Amino acid sequence: MRHLLPAALLLAACSSGVPTSAQQPAGQPQGRYQAGPQAHTSEVRPFAVTPVADFDAPWAMTFLPDRRVLVTEKDGRLLLVSADGKARQTVAGMPAVDSAGQGGLMDVVLHPNFANRDEGAPNNRRIYFSYSEARGRGKGVVLASGRLIDMDGGPQLDGFRVLHRATPYVTGDGHYSGRIAFSPDGRHLFFTAGERQKFDPAQDPKATLGKVLRLTPDGQAAPGNPLTARGFHPAVWSYGHRNLLGIAFDARGNLWEQEMGPKGGDEVNLILPGRNYGYPLVSDGDHYDGRPIPDHRTRPDLEAPKVGWNPVISPGGLMIYSGDLFPQWRGDAFIGGLSSKALVRVDLDGTSARKGGQWDMGARIREVEGGPDGAIYVLEDGGRGSQGRLLRLTPANGARQAGR
Repeated sequence: MRHLLPAALLLAACSSGVPTSAQQPAGQPQGRYQAGPQAHTSEVRPFAVTPVADFDAPWAMTFLPDRRVLVTEKDGRLLLVSADGKARQTVAGMPAVDSAGQGGLMDVVLHPNFANRDEGAPNNRRIYFSYSEARGRGKGVVLASGRLIDMDGGPQLDGFRVLHRATPYVTGDGHYSGRIAFSPDGRHLFFTAGERQKFDPAQDPKATLGKVLRLTPDGQAAPGNPLTARGFHPAVWSYGHRNLLGIAFDARGNLWEQEMGPKGGDEVNLILPGRNYGYPLVSDGDHYDGRPIPDHRTRPDLEAPKVGWNPVISPGGLMIYSGDLFPQWRGDAFIGGLSSKALVRVDLDGTSARKGGQWDMGARIREVEGGPDGAIYVLEDGGRGSQGRLLRLTPANGARQAGR
């Protein structure tokens, strides 16, 4: 279960990096729809915003049981930050990362048994994280783990282990994805691997690129994955994805995912075992070189998104709110908007979803999480000469919101 407060995702498709036929910077016209003001953006924010801390180029974060926060930075630093944001330490023992383009140190989550005080319990103090690495002539995204230890000289990672490498390794610096979520029972770990701006791997049964993977907590392909008998890599849970930058379970055990579309067509998907989500066969956007992609409606045999955006929001991070400060939003999904510079709410109702509120935040939002205090926390993107602030959102009137 995720312990909230993420930092900033990286330079995801449509978010930054050197533009190619597969990618262009945020803020350019998107897809077959004219770019313009983001639909449904409200000028009145129903929350107060309190800055907590500044970072350079944060990507993700998670709360510890004592309310300290782990924050990943693009350059490879893992920071341990006090609850009030005033003190921070760098965690020693982290691996080297390749931070070119959209690469860097990415997601970080706690094992469900992180806080177990029984020294004999497995996975005690264990954290999981993702990062990009260069290896041989290619690059790829790595899932790794280790134990977070408080030492006299500061925090350090003990027992570092690589658990999974998404394959094949390819050239380029984009669409790593690298999001992590544990199943509600803690038995399985879900990991997202982007298609690395190479298109076809998303449909290749032997590759783990462009896929949602279901693994054991030790990084092995989970027994019983649905596509193994059809010749797929045994870790694959779903396929046909592009750049998957958010994944989370709701209280009913449904797995939700968001991903950046190409030139248009950002998506929120309900992830079902064995399903094909269509990319690059279908999309509600187009290729950046102008080539059209058939719409989702042309292939009813493929899974269509539950919610889509044109113009795009450039989604960064995904959180399903479970706190008490905003009871009217409990069970809804929240997404950070990069090019849209917005906080985006999606109203979830069982296995259905529809657009909710969208609020202008005045900065690219890389990540959003719910805090243990019931507040909503967002991380600004940072980099490019600006700081990425951690912001705490509480009800605007200082009291819990009522109604929906």
